Amino acid sequence: MRYEFRVHGPGPASAAEVFPELEAATLGEDTILYGAVIDEAHLFGLLARFRMLGVLVTKMRQVPSPIDGSRAPLID
Repeated sequence: MRYEFRVHGPGPASAAEVFPELEAATLGEDTILYGAVIDEAHLFGLLARFRMLGVLVTKMRQVPSPIDGSRAPLID
């Protein structure tokens, strides 16, 4: 499964350390964190880390895995 998490603003300053399994991209004033999520426990662990950092997730969605293997976010 692949997920995207949208947060308003620059996102957590230490995103690479706190979310090593996710990539990050900026879209306007929002930050999109995206990547593979292994299972439901992993998903809830990611959400707990966002909450622990005080980061409000404004949008979360499961997205299809890219056919070509690219890791870019699916931004709408």
